[in-house]
Amino acid sequence: MATVETKTASVTTSPAPFTAAWHVVRSYILWSHERGTIQYDVMVTLILLFVFFSPKLINFNDKPVEHNPHRTGVVVTPDEQGGLVYQVDASAIVSKDDAEVRSELLRIIEPISGGVAITKIEPVRDGLGHIQRYKVWVERE
Repeated sequence: MATVETKTASVTTSPAPFTAAWHVVRSYILWSHERGTIQYDVMVTLILLFVFFSPKLINFNDKPVEHNPHRTGVVVTPDEQGGLVYQVDASAIVSKDDAEVRSELLRIIEPISGGVAITKIEPVRDGLGHIQRYKVWVERE
């Protein structure tokens, strides 16, 4: 009787550098490190660096849009009696007739303040006598 011997060689290879690197990257992606470890601190530091330095390095084109909040140049200030005084640029008023000026001022002020009645209008003039703006006192209806 003949005996056959078989030899099996066990192949032991060390993990390739690529495989080891992939395990490290995978552990960072899956956030598998505990708080207080070096790996956790590295991840947090990288995130903070990205948050604080990316706006300086990357142009996100996120500038605020410049706009005039009051296209007609309306400024609202409190008066001594606790009411409000609306100052409207004269360039927003086209008419010269008092009744039409009053209706144009009301058309400009009502979208801002709601239903109001004009109690007093005072034109503010420059040194040459040209009207620069109108001061308008209103009363709620």
